[in-house]
Amino acid sequence: MTDKTFSLDELCALTDLSKRTVRYYMQLGLVDRPIGETRAAHYVSRHLDQLLRVKHLTDAGVSLERIGEVMAGGDTPVPIRLRRPGSIEVRSHLYVAPGLEIQISPDEAGMTPEQVRAFVREVMQAAERVMRKDKVGD
Repeated sequence: MTDKTFSLDELCALTDLSKRTVRYYMQLGLVDRPIGETRAAHYVSRHLDQLLRVKHLTDAGVSLERIGEVMAGGDTPVPIRLRRPGSIEVRSHLYVAPGLEIQISPDEAGMTPEQVRAFVREVMQAAERVMRKDKVGD
């Protein structure tokens, strides 16, 4: 089975990084160089995985020097990013019942989309059980 190949443009679109940033990460040795040269150069899933990992760590505030250590096999840091005035966060808002809502920040909680869906299912089932008990007890 052959690995899917990507052009630099495709790689940039998939990672939401500029060509300049991708080339800079390669220059620093954070990401492997392309396979082939000039117009024949292409990238494979390994490159995509490396770029996504670097992006995740830079978004978490890890220095490029430390990312180089991590990419070379060092322990992955778990930085705690303090909120700053003016920072933007994406959160999911789960409406459970009147007066009962939950905010979820998957990145901050370190949850995958599958874990968030499982959490929501469990919360909804628990809320239903609790609400049912209250109605039966009336």
